[in-house]
Amino acid sequence: MRLARPAEASSIANLSRELIEYGLRWRWTPTRVAASIRAPDVNVLVACVRGNIVGFAIMRYGDDEAHLDLLAVAPPYRRAGVGRQLLQWLEKCAVVAGIFRIALEVRAENEGAQAFYQRMGYRPLVQLSGYYQGIEAALRMGRDLSRRSVEHGVEGTLAKLLGPDFYHQTFFLDAARSLNIRI
Repeated sequence: MRLARPAEASSIANLSRELIEYGLRWRWTPTRVAASIRAPDVNVLVACVRGNIVGFAIMRYGDDEAHLDLLAVAPPYRRAGVGRQLLQWLEKCAVVAGIFRIALEVRAENEGAQAFYQRMGYRPLVQLSGYYQGIEAALRMGRDLSRRSVEHGVEGTLAKLLGPDFYHQTFFLDAARSLNIRI
């Protein structure tokens, strides 16, 4: 896993069209993905196998909340932990930036994706009729990464999310650099 490169915008956009935006007008075009790759408040992450992108995720970071815009894994690589690793990496970036709430939308009919997010700790918040271009409903889901901090202390939550040696892991450095955080 690594941050996406601008030259990969077309590959990511095509995967979005095929795996996420099927049946809808294409909104995550190469131009839009490239803009996300360049944006200082967005991480575009790719999972690669033998040089090929097999999964990707795009997360925007605000002042108080992060939003998972897209996450997809190619069918042959599903149920192998790729999606989990992508999401956990982005959640760790949010925590490094001091953001503990994450929101996302998923197609209301996509029970597989909803089950995945629930296993990852996300909870349904509200159903949004016609969310996808007036054609399809969405389920908004959210996760509060600080929730356990009340029970176990912030340090314990950070250690659990980031791992005990997070200062030495490259994702921490990449996350901090991508969010313009001084180390």
